[in-house]
Amino acid sequence: MKLVRYGAAGKEKPGLVDQDGALRDLSAVVNDIDTQALTREGRARLAAIDPHSLPLVSGEPRYGTPVAHVSKFICVGLNYSEHAAETGAPIPEQPILFMKATSAISGPNDEVIIPQGSLKTDWEVELGVVIGETARSVTVENALAHVAGYVVINDLSEREFQLEHGGQWVKGKSCDSFGPIGPWLVTTDEVPDPQKLALWLEVNGHRYQNGNTRTMIFGVAQLVSYISRYMTLLPGDVISTGTPSGVGLGLKPPVYLRPGDVIELGIDGLGRQRQHVRAHPNDR
Repeated sequence: MKLVRYGAAGKEKPGLVDQDGALRDLSAVVNDIDTQALTREGRARLAAIDPHSLPLVSGEPRYGTPVAHVSKFICVGLNYSEHAAETGAPIPEQPILFMKATSAISGPNDEVIIPQGSLKTDWEVELGVVIGETARSVTVENALAHVAGYVVINDLSEREFQLEHGGQWVKGKSCDSFGPIGPWLVTTDEVPDPQKLALWLEVNGHRYQNGNTRTMIFGVAQLVSYISRYMTLLPGDVISTGTPSGVGLGLKPPVYLRPGDVIELGIDGLGRQRQHVRAHPNDR
């Protein structure tokens, strides 16, 4: 299934995209794509519905993030060896974890706002993992049983805030609009192997990132197991699993986002995003 939330920001409705690519309304079935819908039982109920029995949604409504009420937005740093190399960092021996504020979450095609005074806003296409079952200290072998599905994420980053303002990375990762998720959540039955997914990103039509999840240092199962040792993962939690090489920071000379740029990114089978970059209101 491809589960979505559509409509104006803050007023999204639940839906699904059927096999023909048509958007169907799930409002009569579930209140939202939230904890109850993402559990194994919730997904089974939705999968049992004939999509053609659901109302068609007309027009081209905005897509919001496909997961409501995300309690934790967990990110993994330097999880592709070529990305570690381009930033001059050693390959990590254990996953590098940091949190991204949930207030950074936005729809897949919403505007990206460059933070006030920023000169180093950067892009990062990433595979996102959405938790479906509560996970506490789960084994690698059982980890994927706790996953509801997968999403496309643009882990936008302000490199000066991240690397030059002291402390942890969270300051450079949590600005408003820095967490586009979607367009839809693809359930695990449609993604037999999350380590065989091509992912890419372009800015103004130029392809900067072109990778594959098979080159992750720590795979999805390892990450879910590892993270669940340190915190309880709840249905609806999102894990952003790291980015391949080709970020602006790693280019020589570095290239960063500017007002007017257009970012496009996608992952095989999980859809694509398109964002217009805008200046912060105080910088216009």
